[in-house]
Amino acid sequence: MRLALRDPHTWFVMLAGSLLGLAGVMLAVLGNPQNSGICVSCFLENSAGALGLHNNARMQYLRPELIGFVLGSTLAAIGFREFSSKGGSAPLPRLLSGVFLIVGCSVFIGCPIKLFLRLTAGDLTTLTGLLGLVGGGWLGLKGLAAGVDLGRSSKKSDGSGFWTPLLFVMLLLFLFVRPGFVLFSERGSAAEAAPVLIALGIGLLLGAVAQRTRFCITGGIRDLMIMGTRAPLFWGFIVFVLVAFVAGLATGNFRPGFYGQPGAHLDMIWSFFGMLLVGSVSVLIGGCPFRQLIKAGEGDADAGLVVIGMFLGAGLVQAWQLAGTAAGVPLYGKIAVVIGLAFILLNLLFFRDRAVA
Repeated sequence: MRLALRDPHTWFVMLAGSLLGLAGVMLAVLGNPQNSGICVSCFLENSAGALGLHNNARMQYLRPELIGFVLGSTLAAIGFREFSSKGGSAPLPRLLSGVFLIVGCSVFIGCPIKLFLRLTAGDLTTLTGLLGLVGGGWLGLKGLAAGVDLGRSSKKSDGSGFWTPLLFVMLLLFLFVRPGFVLFSERGSAAEAAPVLIALGIGLLLGAVAQRTRFCITGGIRDLMIMGTRAPLFWGFIVFVLVAFVAGLATGNFRPGFYGQPGAHLDMIWSFFGMLLVGSVSVLIGGCPFRQLIKAGEGDADAGLVVIGMFLGAGLVQAWQLAGTAAGVPLYGKIAVVIGLAFILLNLLFFRDRAVA
């Protein structure tokens, strides 16, 4: 532990965690849905609806934070000369991984960031989801140890890494110009939003800091399993949780219990399996949904494919009514999670390096 805290990079990662925890609470205070100040999967479902990928009138808004995450990462990567176009490894599995990341998140109702924001606000229904996320991380690590490898990204000279940032520049224009084909909810959770410029500014800041620190929720859990408390990402994760908890107390948003929690359900077995899917996919592809956005912003076309898959998944979970609600998880949502877990098993079989095993 002492060795980790002597490393200046560890303190920078802890700063990133503290900013993320504070922003997650304050964005909810400023207008985002309760316990959902930051939720990558929710933001993607809102944004997919705004682009017409589903017709749920309560889930249609181009979330400025989402745009900020990617463009903040791009600006930081360019500013520090770390932007590099790369890609070319297992494109279809990565695309499908993005789809199944959102399937798992939607069944749980939230990404790994939102899991801990809900938990630090007292939502005890998240406990099985937490167990599932840790279990998924362990499963993913077992797969990596057995030689599972989706392939290494190689540097490209064709500028392909710019396509995902350019897509988000287009979304930024849509946010302010508001062309007629982009939809904006007038009621429901998507109509609950922090002021646009504040949300965008926070997104840009978090995107830039996450690019510099490689901050990732599942990465912190993964590194704890590998390196113990020496891992900088683990300390960033711990500070994120502590700051979110203190900020929740200070703003009066800490309400412990199982019942009546916002954006939650009591179908906790499926919360476990949803997060098991998210944790295992995240470790196998090198990062949680938030981390995939950051990597895509710095020129990683493989992560860009995951992001496109997440947009597709965000449209499908709403269009096909797979997502969990306060009433629980629908049958087709449960089936989608089982298919996602089968997808993980097939990847463990097909992409396994027999020489390592």
